[in-house]
Amino acid sequence: MSEQLALPVQPRSPVLELRDALEADWPHILAARERAARMYERVQILSYPFVPRDTSLVLFGSLARAEFTHGSDVDWTLLVDGPADPDHWDLTQRLRSKFTAARIKPPSPGGPFGRLTFSHDLIHRIGGDNDTNQNTTQRLLLLLESRPTSNRDAYDRVIANVLTRYVEEDLLGPAESPFRVPRFLLNDFARYWRTMAVDFAHKRRERQADQWAVRTTKLRFSRKLLHTAGLLSCFLCREAFKEEKSVARFHDAKLVVDYLARLLGTTPLDIVARVVLDYFGKDSGAANRLFGAYDSFLGLLDDEDKRERLKNLSPGDADSDPLYREASALGKAFQDALGEIFFSEPLRDFTIRYGVF
Repeated sequence: MSEQLALPVQPRSPVLELRDALEADWPHILAARERAARMYERVQILSYPFVPRDTSLVLFGSLARAEFTHGSDVDWTLLVDGPADPDHWDLTQRLRSKFTAARIKPPSPGGPFGRLTFSHDLIHRIGGDNDTNQNTTQRLLLLLESRPTSNRDAYDRVIANVLTRYVEEDLLGPAESPFRVPRFLLNDFARYWRTMAVDFAHKRRERQADQWAVRTTKLRFSRKLLHTAGLLSCFLCREAFKEEKSVARFHDAKLVVDYLARLLGTTPLDIVARVVLDYFGKDSGAANRLFGAYDSFLGLLDDEDKRERLKNLSPGDADSDPLYREASALGKAFQDALGEIFFSEPLRDFTIRYGVF
C-alpha cells in the first residue's frame, strides 16, 4: 500500500477499554473488527485511483460499523458534493465492476447503495414532503454508520453541513437560553428508528416472510444499536456543553457541529462503550450483559450454517426452532441491558425528558 493510502493511526477504541475494564471476552466483536479493517483496506486500494476530488466513496453497514462477518455485504455509495457530471455515473459502473471482479459481495439490489448520492437533498431536504424515505435513510446512515475511503474531503463537508442544518435550528431561540440537546437531530434519530420498525413490517408482508428471521434478529440488535448510538450522541453533546460559563459558546454552532462530527465518526459500539466508561464504570453489570449479547449476535451471523438456517426459517416453525429461540433470548438480554442503562442515573432524566416526551 502506498504512503498516500496508509491507514491513520487510531486512538485506543472505547470498546477495547471497556473490555479490559470489565475483564470481559468478546471474541466475535474483535474478530468482526479485524475483518472489517482488512476489507476496508481492500476497498480502499481498489477504489483509490478512480475517486475524483469532488466525491467520496462512502462505506455503510456492517463494514462501517466494524461488525463485518462472513457473508456481509459491502454497502457503498459515491457521494457527490459538487456539480453533476456524466462521468460520475460511469465511475459507479467501474467501481461496481472492480468490486465484482475482486469477489466483494455487492449491496442488496433495489436499495440505497451501490449508486450515486448527491449532497444537495441530504442537506436541504430535512423534513417535509420532499424528505423521502430513501433520502432520510441515506442522511441518517451517513451520520450513524458511515466511513469514507481515502478521499474524504467531500464526505467531511457534507457531514458538517448536514449537522449544521440540525444544530442551527436549535440555536434560533433567545441568545440567553442555554444549549441543552440537539433536539432537531434527536427527533430525526427517533423518527428514523420508528421508520425502520414500520418498514420492517411492510417488507415482511411484501416479501412474504422471506428471510424474516434474519431481519428480525438484525432489527433487535444492529438496527436498535443505531438508535441507541444516536440518542447517546445527543446525551453526550448535552454533557459536553452544560458546564460552559459563556452563553456565547452554547450558541456557537461550529463548536457543537465539530463535537458531533468527531463523536459520530466513531462506531455505534464505541459510542455506547464511551458512555459506560464515563458514567457507569467497570461495575456496570448491564454493560457486560449488553456487549456479551451483542458479541453472541455477531457470532451467530458469522456462522454460515446458522445464518443460512435463519434465512430459510418460516414463521410457523420459529417457536419450535432452538436457534431462533436462542436469537430471541439474546435479543431480550440486549434489550433488558439497554433498559437498565437508560433508566439509571445519569441517563434516566435524559431518557424521560427527551427520549419519551
